[in-house]
Amino acid sequence: MTQAEVFGHTVPHANVPVGKVKLATIPAHLPFLDQLALRWLDAAGWDPHLMGKGTLVLPGRRAARGLTEAFLRHMDGKPMLLPRIVPISALDEAELGLASGLGGEQGLALPPAVAGMTRLAVLTRLVLQADKAFGTRPTLDQAWPLAKALAELMDEAEWADVPLAERLPGAVQDGFAQHWQIILEFLEIVTKAWPAWLQAQGVMNPVARQVALLRAQAAAWHKQAEQGDETPLWAAGFTNIMPATAEALRAIMACPAGMVVVPGLDMAMPDDVFATLPDSHPQAGLSHLLAALEATRADVQVWHGQGGFIERAHVLGRALLPASALDDWAKAGPVALPNVSKLDAADQQEEAVAIAMVMRNVLEQPGKRAALITPDRGLAARVVTELSRWGILADDSGGASLIGTPGGVLLRLVAQVVESHYAPVPLLSLLKHPLVACGLPAGVCRASARLLERVVLRGPAPPPGFAALRAAAERALAEQAKHEKKAAQTEAGAEADRPFGPEPLLTFIDRVATCLEPVLAWPDTAEQAAIMPEHVTVGTPGSQAPVPDLLAAVVQTVERLVATDTEEAPQRLWRGEDGNLLAGKLTELMLATDILPPQPPAVLDGLLSAVLAEERVASRRGGDPAALHPRVLIWGLFEARLQTADTVILGGLAEGVWPPVADAGPWMSRPMRQEIGLPSPEQSIGQAAHDFFASATAASEVVLSCPRRRDGAPVVPARWLSRLEAFLAGRGAKVPLHPVADWLAVLDRPAGPAQPVKPPRPTPAVALRPRRLSVTEIETWMRDPYAIYARHVLRLQPMPELEEAADASDYGMIVHAALERWFAHHGTAWPNNAEAALQAMFQTVLAEQSLRPALRAWWEPRLMRIATWVVQAEDAYRAENGTPAAIKTELRGKVDMPDAPHGAFQLVGRADRIDYDQQGRIIVRDYKTGTLPTTRDVLSGWSPQLPLEAAMLLRGGFAGLPLPKDSPPPDIEGLVYWRLTGGAEPGQEAGVKSAKDCTLTDLAEQTWANLRARVEAYDNSEQPYLSHPHPGQEPRFADYARLARVPEWNTARTEDDA
Repeated sequence: MTQAEVFGHTVPHANVPVGKVKLATIPAHLPFLDQLALRWLDAAGWDPHLMGKGTLVLPGRRAARGLTEAFLRHMDGKPMLLPRIVPISALDEAELGLASGLGGEQGLALPPAVAGMTRLAVLTRLVLQADKAFGTRPTLDQAWPLAKALAELMDEAEWADVPLAERLPGAVQDGFAQHWQIILEFLEIVTKAWPAWLQAQGVMNPVARQVALLRAQAAAWHKQAEQGDETPLWAAGFTNIMPATAEALRAIMACPAGMVVVPGLDMAMPDDVFATLPDSHPQAGLSHLLAALEATRADVQVWHGQGGFIERAHVLGRALLPASALDDWAKAGPVALPNVSKLDAADQQEEAVAIAMVMRNVLEQPGKRAALITPDRGLAARVVTELSRWGILADDSGGASLIGTPGGVLLRLVAQVVESHYAPVPLLSLLKHPLVACGLPAGVCRASARLLERVVLRGPAPPPGFAALRAAAERALAEQAKHEKKAAQTEAGAEADRPFGPEPLLTFIDRVATCLEPVLAWPDTAEQAAIMPEHVTVGTPGSQAPVPDLLAAVVQTVERLVATDTEEAPQRLWRGEDGNLLAGKLTELMLATDILPPQPPAVLDGLLSAVLAEERVASRRGGDPAALHPRVLIWGLFEARLQTADTVILGGLAEGVWPPVADAGPWMSRPMRQEIGLPSPEQSIGQAAHDFFASATAASEVVLSCPRRRDGAPVVPARWLSRLEAFLAGRGAKVPLHPVADWLAVLDRPAGPAQPVKPPRPTPAVALRPRRLSVTEIETWMRDPYAIYARHVLRLQPMPELEEAADASDYGMIVHAALERWFAHHGTAWPNNAEAALQAMFQTVLAEQSLRPALRAWWEPRLMRIATWVVQAEDAYRAENGTPAAIKTELRGKVDMPDAPHGAFQLVGRADRIDYDQQGRIIVRDYKTGTLPTTRDVLSGWSPQLPLEAAMLLRGGFAGLPLPKDSPPPDIEGLVYWRLTGGAEPGQEAGVKSAKDCTLTDLAEQTWANLRARVEAYDNSEQPYLSHPHPGQEPRFADYARLARVPEWNTARTEDDA
């Protein structure tokens, strides 16, 4: 083999002999792993047998797999023996045991590592016991993340060879805030309590054990060097280093055939700048590495090769120089960035679509590979979804969080349902989960859940607790039994579930109670047991339990929920890679948390979130790895290290994402970390910067992507993008935009010019048009005829929102009911203690409602103020006008219009209150708990409710009034609104004043005439039911605006439609 084709670059055999070189670097513009494999093959003289002799040590498993693939590409299908390729994290005592003759036996004497879950549980218990450090005792779901941060602090110290027990006492200086003194006392956990526990258990910290193994391996390699072993031993790809890793690399370099190969070392940077780089610079890690190896750049051999774009690496290197070296920008030099473009997306979703289109375009070129590199797992998931629209299945190497798998979501939903006291949204989310069947066929379970939603859960939420939910269902069914119309509406909603039908509602609720029985043992109210099915056992209020028992109850609940009529729960819940991992983690958690004190169930959601969010599982759509596209790669930053592809998209280049926020952690301030010798938080920025630089230099084509907004907020581009743009702008250049912006403009766009959407103009047959409307619907008919069409012709009923706020309509029902009872009993016989009696009446009506305690507490004082205002208003009216002869409340009436063009039309209505005074005149009153209509709207006919009620009264539409027989009807003396809010101004009286030369009786007759004209107009089959036809007179409640697609055409309204 004479040449190797590497991602489109022709790379000939390297002629530079390896010899006694101990340090080498592969330039950043060359693909690292391919060059490394090529050098190894050259060193072996391309002998198939010698190729397999030796060991290559790499930073991670992904890089090890990538190197294996690079060897196979170079051999072009020819047989070879691969060398031993070892991720440094995979070194263990078993391998050291094989080298016992070289001193590796010391690794066998190490205690085992403490299990990760056990460590977090023990640290959590210690955090819970140290409540003085927090002022208040943290809850378990708060303590677990703090324990995790504590474990990370110990790991960081052990990697950095920082003895916390020795250095922590001096970490807080006199000038520090008292808070840090308290924290320092708390950190005795890691200097005293935790080491004592480890010793008692005979275990050690995982990182401490890994560090000890590395040092044992370094000792073995030193022994190998002393014996003059000529076996090749290379370490490659390390960019930042800890003391134990430095010892291992020094031992490798001591071997006769040992070598360390670093990626992309900048050989052009001045020595003084390179030696003093800030930790946030891309080369800072390599600077520290060389110092740890007691070497300089003069000791490093550059392994040149053909291909790549060296000028791109040069420009990026200059653009990212530290502030101390920016005088270099004034010097002349190349500014070309070949095959680099920028993606300027409006937001995260547009960014994902654009990236997917770029990757799809690459796949149209035979053999070319496309890679997305991003730390943003949300962006990666979006790109996977967008690629699937073209049938491209991509493997996100970062995987999916275990918390987002179906089983993980279901566990949290059970915890949320308990924590929310069975509130509608969490409960429906649980019952509609794809895995939930409650022992039924899945379709029947969903149909039953939707029935529960329609009958009980839509609208204001029932009171908390499962018992209250069942009671609400019983009340709703009893209400349906009284009103056939409500029952018919509920039945009509079941059509969407065909061919499945729901179980009877109470039967289904009892079935759900059986499934939830393990967690219903944790009620919050003593009334819980009162109306539960006999076979369901409930516990005591405010219960706490051991954490394993709480978790076991959740698992039992989930298994009951998941079982179908034909399939057991384990077959559905625990199968597959994600199910097995979830089962394993739950088992570990239950075994580890038995040392924790009893906890309330409310901590479960936070605990599960903290535990499951840290675990990742392979995310493969369809579950078949063979279906994944082999040329589409989605990598996180760690997975992408040392790798490249033909086209690389660097996504999510925004501050706080890439690079991440430099976080010192909750336990130590930056000065404290510096005082004890811990690495600065900026080292994570430096590693992210090196990832950016390496990814942007080695690929044939590079796309840099940063959205303008994330989660609705403006984005600050990554500092490297800003640096690059500033560097280029000073030379009259810029990064060109990728043409994907033009592709986006035509994606999903139909052929031809855009056509404006026209408002709907339904013209149903006259026979289908309503012949009976209420007085309140007449206003709707005027302002939004389409709503009348949707409700009465299409027979579509608006669906209340879930957990709907108890607004003026619900509040108004209580006000109307109380005033109806009051005036029915005390209308003309006003009691002496009217205020106290009316307040008692309001309290009685309020008590009859099934309300959440907070809502009841909110409304009661307002109702009391309304009662006071009503009594005062009545007293003032009666003092001036005398006691009415009669008062009628909640009168139902109807009037026919028999001579309408296509048959009789009937107007129906219910008057809140009609007064018949001593002079025989009539006053019509209406109670409003919301906004009052303006007098102008009433007089112009846009708010016709009270005038129409008066017109009905003039036509004898209300029975039971003491009207004279065989004589003209009395005059309408008043049309009066009472606005009853219970606020700072509890009530307000507003009377309709007629225009000059026009009485209220005339107004009523004119409104009736307008109604007749409207009926006659709509008896014409060509008259359409328009939506919002009158600008400025839109309805207050537009229940059918989405159906009519109002937002789509409203801005392009034409005069004809109006």
